[in-house]
Amino acid sequence: MLASSSYLLEQSHATPVSKGWRKQFRDDLFPKRTFHTTAIKVTDMKYNRILLKLSGESLMGKQGYGIDTDRLNSYALQIQDAVNNGVQVGIVIGGGNIFRGLSGAAKGFDRVKGDQMGMLATVINSLALSSALEAIGQPSKVLTAIPMFPIGYPYSKWEAIKAMKEGAVAIMSCGTGSPYFTTDTGSALRAIEIEADVMLKGTRVDGVYTADPEKDPDAKKFDHITYEEVIARNLKVMDITATALCKENNMPIYVFNMDKEGNLAKMLEGENVGTLVD
Repeated sequence: MLASSSYLLEQSHATPVSKGWRKQFRDDLFPKRTFHTTAIKVTDMKYNRILLKLSGESLMGKQGYGIDTDRLNSYALQIQDAVNNGVQVGIVIGGGNIFRGLSGAAKGFDRVKGDQMGMLATVINSLALSSALEAIGQPSKVLTAIPMFPIGYPYSKWEAIKAMKEGAVAIMSCGTGSPYFTTDTGSALRAIEIEADVMLKGTRVDGVYTADPEKDPDAKKFDHITYEEVIARNLKVMDITATALCKENNMPIYVFNMDKEGNLAKMLEGENVGTLVD
């Protein structure tokens, strides 16, 4: 709640001026959230901190548009299970189930405005996931690359890490905050910034293939592949910018089917359920 004018007047006439009044004023404007969680026992997980990229299209489920609550709740339970096992979780969600900037541009939208609409779509998905997590008792914090408090808190690396260390899920929306960059690139950037051990790309496909397995029945799956080979073969793991960013910063990528319940837990326990790119 905003500090009252009388409060500011009293502070301005104080003699001597209290050094703490500016901090108090900031705290009144932007109250801090404290996450009250039970102590987390770290088990033998393969990774301690992850960046999980979720596909907006996957949130549609079988509906074809929007958000399937069953799929959303399934994601929330799997994410909570990871946190309960001591993993610090950061998340980036796409917005393709609502609006995709590139598709909008192809239909006549201004590209910059289209991408900004796509950023807002990621905020809607982030709020939906946050609500699903909070409903099952899992604290979360939505951070936005574009200032839009109180819908979300302004993104910073340190706020995201602080939230994760306190047992909350840090949900980072709006991609990079700039047009012409995909949410894959935003995910790669956030993974590097928050010092994640790995970037997980949860899709509806169980890994990286030589071709699209939904279109080519002869497509072969890779258990492991290098960044260079992904780029040289033009495999549709992520866009080239995102792959190159991960390569330059030694951020491993793991592609797996997030829609199959239990896969996230299996992957974090070291089981091979997808494709490692490094």
